[in-house]
Amino acid sequence: MSDKLIECVPNFSEGRNPEIIKLITDEIERVEGVKLLDVDPGADMNRTVVTFIGSPEGVKEAAFRSIKKASELIDMSKHLGSHPRMGATDVCPFVPVNGVSIEECIELSKEVAGRVGAELNIPVYLYEKSANSPERVNLAKIRQGEYEALPDKLKKPEWKPDYGPAEFNAKSGATVIGVREFLIAYNITLNTREPKYATDIAYELREKGRSARRGNTKPFYFKGTEILKYKNGNFPCGTCDFDGATISETIEHCKKEHDYDLAELLKINAINPEKPENESVKKPGIFSNCKAIGWMVDQYDRAQISINLTDYKVTSTHHVLETTRKLAAERGLVVTGSEIVGMVPYPALLETGKYYLKMQGRSTGIPVIDILNTAVQSLGLSDVAEFKIKERVLGLPANPDKALVEMKVNDFIDEVSRESPAPGGGSIAALAGALGASLSSMVANLSSNNRGSEEVDRILNNAADQCQEIKQKLVKAIDDDTNAFNVYMDARRLPQKTAEEKELRKEAMQQGLKQAVTVPFTTAQLSYEAVKISMTVAELGNPASITDVGVGAQAAYTGVLGGVYNVLINLKDITDSGYVEKMKNDCAKLKSDALEELNKILQFVESKL
Repeated sequence: MSDKLIECVPNFSEGRNPEIIKLITDEIERVEGVKLLDVDPGADMNRTVVTFIGSPEGVKEAAFRSIKKASELIDMSKHLGSHPRMGATDVCPFVPVNGVSIEECIELSKEVAGRVGAELNIPVYLYEKSANSPERVNLAKIRQGEYEALPDKLKKPEWKPDYGPAEFNAKSGATVIGVREFLIAYNITLNTREPKYATDIAYELREKGRSARRGNTKPFYFKGTEILKYKNGNFPCGTCDFDGATISETIEHCKKEHDYDLAELLKINAINPEKPENESVKKPGIFSNCKAIGWMVDQYDRAQISINLTDYKVTSTHHVLETTRKLAAERGLVVTGSEIVGMVPYPALLETGKYYLKMQGRSTGIPVIDILNTAVQSLGLSDVAEFKIKERVLGLPANPDKALVEMKVNDFIDEVSRESPAPGGGSIAALAGALGASLSSMVANLSSNNRGSEEVDRILNNAADQCQEIKQKLVKAIDDDTNAFNVYMDARRLPQKTAEEKELRKEAMQQGLKQAVTVPFTTAQLSYEAVKISMTVAELGNPASITDVGVGAQAAYTGVLGGVYNVLINLKDITDSGYVEKMKNDCAKLKSDALEELNKILQFVESKL
């Protein structure tokens, strides 16, 4: 897989015929440098969300081929489904993942859009970051009226496509293409078959809000008896009982009393804030970067709130879910679970897990997989279908299958004991440091959140977080040390028949040696941090576990000593005298400081026995 990665998430207007869906995804999988990550069909919506990732060139080709195949197999004139749509390929977003700038991704999206318009005769609109005008940034605005409105829409100059003919394509409709931030497609399920109830909550959540009402708005807002309109001399506030004499007065009131920009809210709802007369009064939603609608899903025999979170760093799944739970309870409803459609970024799910652990008064300094499992359980992601973390989380940290750390303990020990020079002392030093940090994390977690002191809990929870971070880095160093040694050995095997080859070999060996020094030195530094943290845990942790801290400190010191030894053994062959002298001095200080800390801890531990 390329270092440059782009994600593509095309939405196809077919969710009931698996053969058609398979033919479309086959086109994607045929392209070199592309990996199909997820195929999520919805029968009620009659829509399939496909997720794939790959190199820019691969993604560009796979996107076009899939759009082309969809245009051949899907007939929009016969399409029915609950999800808004306007084309066989309704929307095709590109998301930069790694090593690709937004600008590069925008250029790629325009290349695909141009090809779709020219070769397939499909009208194409650019949206989000690829949009050529502010009016076309928002997908919902482009899609207003859906497929059925296209014949008249395409006749209007303001709706001329960015690419392709301004003519109605009855079979394929129109397609929207562009670059966006990572979008989390998130559905919350309710214990009701009434879609109006789901919609009522959706309108409270979404950024664009809803039309305002007064009278009998509790518990269901849509049952309000008076629908408010803007009229000359009377411009009601959608949030309270204030009525302004002018729209400017009401805009000022909303900013001062409710802290929102009414003019922007009106624009989002396609209302001119300078002339809003005869339009519905608007009430803002709770969350920015949130789009939501309600619908009935026959497959689940329940109503759902279908949500798009367009920037999870601003509006998260857990905050939306907790608010939904409160809104549902006010209406006599219960959230039974939720589902993520397609992929979810690793940082998003990680933060959700940490949020719920903190809500429960538990430490977040635990293994990553435990945090992610907490997120899955807390969100109820396995309510309607099993949520497999390894398949659904994008960017999940993972080790190569043949990594040392993926071995069983017995197999790893056997591998160390063989006649091969690696894995050797450097890898064992990293393992010792990781075990030392793990023991301190264990005691911190056992001791915190049940001793009655918030300050002690805060310190111990922070120590556990630090230990987990150190542990993860040292676990990686187990393989890094062996790999660094292999780089040096590979350099030694380079040809040396000519003077030029000898010089290149010499330079490669020197670089390999420096890499073989850097890794164990980092191991020693991280292990020293683990030694220092163990004193905090020993002083504040459960006295019954103090020997565990002592063992952990001793193991972490072994990581320091082992790292230092591996630096020194490799320095003797490095010709850069300045570098060698500095590393020797750094190692001496590190070893001395670590030993001093270890002795303090061991004396403290032994004084408690």
